[in-house]
Amino acid sequence: MTTQPPTFPALSPSGPRRVVLAAASSGSGKTTVAALLCRALRARGVRVQPFKLGPDYLDPTHLTRAAGREARNLDSFLLGRQRLRELFARAAAQADVSVLEGVMGLFDGRDPTSDEHSTADLALLLDAPVVLVLDAGGSARTVAAVASGLRDFRPDLRVAGVILNRVGGAGHAALCEAALDQVDLPVLGWVARDAGLHLPERHLGLLSAEQAAWDTAAADRAAEGLRLDALLDAIHAPALPDAPAPAQAGAPVRVALAHDEAFHFSYPDALDELRAQGAELIRFSPLRDAALPAGVGGVLLPGGYPEAHAHDLSANVAMRESIRAFAVSGGAVLAECGGLMYLGESLEVDGQEVPMCGVIPYRTRMTPRLTLGYRDATALRDTLVAPAGATVRGHEFHHSVLTHAPTRPAWTWTAHDGTVTEEGYAHGNVLASYLHLHLGADPALATRFLAACRAVTA
Repeated sequence: MTTQPPTFPALSPSGPRRVVLAAASSGSGKTTVAALLCRALRARGVRVQPFKLGPDYLDPTHLTRAAGREARNLDSFLLGRQRLRELFARAAAQADVSVLEGVMGLFDGRDPTSDEHSTADLALLLDAPVVLVLDAGGSARTVAAVASGLRDFRPDLRVAGVILNRVGGAGHAALCEAALDQVDLPVLGWVARDAGLHLPERHLGLLSAEQAAWDTAAADRAAEGLRLDALLDAIHAPALPDAPAPAQAGAPVRVALAHDEAFHFSYPDALDELRAQGAELIRFSPLRDAALPAGVGGVLLPGGYPEAHAHDLSANVAMRESIRAFAVSGGAVLAECGGLMYLGESLEVDGQEVPMCGVIPYRTRMTPRLTLGYRDATALRDTLVAPAGATVRGHEFHHSVLTHAPTRPAWTWTAHDGTVTEEGYAHGNVLASYLHLHLGADPALATRFLAACRAVTA
């Protein structure tokens, strides 16, 4: 007798399903569960669109691999609320189910006194049901207390159920489920504790999917505990307004995009905005290529891990000279974080100064201290993406510092304690900064950058 594949409930006439996976804290296994869910749904023929809440560049690579569809970042600080809804709706319309991995704990946002820019805030903005990912290791009844506390903290939040993570086995899962029954929260699946599901980390977070992957057999075992039919039935959501199509504008222009093991922190929606405005993005490797692609008007050097590849980057003298010559000739160069470190004179790693491109008069060194946070920045002078006096939103996340005070700083911002920071480098057609911008947040940012690129090739 042939076993028939399981069937799913018919999709709601109100539109595709969506779900926000949230937790009580970071480290609860949101990325693991989100990727497992994407993988399991994909294996059952469901088109899945993954999203990552917040500015993270690494978790989305695991979601992309699992779903077979490029994960998108949703950050209400960087994008703004209306732009976020537009970009979400545009991507979600191409799939049957949207899986949104939350950030930190459910209610953790920019500050401890409000839910603004938190996972809960975004779930409400998108009218999306929430499924709690709870680390059940070493507990049973307590998971019910945690789950009900999270649900009841914001009664207007729709908590659809729970997925238990790091469970000891079926017996342990049953104990947790009995407790959750008492607070009227269904268990929509459980994932056993399994070393094969561990995703290694380094100082900026998880290793990317290109550098680390699960054991396939472990992922298959874990999927057996997910109750996909019940979950799909629980995550119906109202339709969102249709997103406007991206504006098509500008003559074609070739732009070189650094993309390899050392540089790969780019937002898909930002690259889409550049393409929509006429950019032909040509990937190149500062590690392996001998020169920039021919005929480009601009170079994008995103963040990444130049410190992990410093000696190889330095050894590729031909590429360093190609980038320097391009910048000296007036080419448009936009560099963020790792890109700033590469454009500088040197990068100090483990006490050794390693020569870099020498395009900007900065030297950097690695430090154990992490600098991170959202920034409301004002341009101190005309830059590639914004004129003097304009404000932009970005974020910092790095373990390196300048070894000296900045010259020709690009941005200034004021911290909550009143501290004023001047940061980055802007001169001519070069903009380098620790500030990560989202060029998809405001089309004007991409427009200004591409105008400079076109002027180079005119």
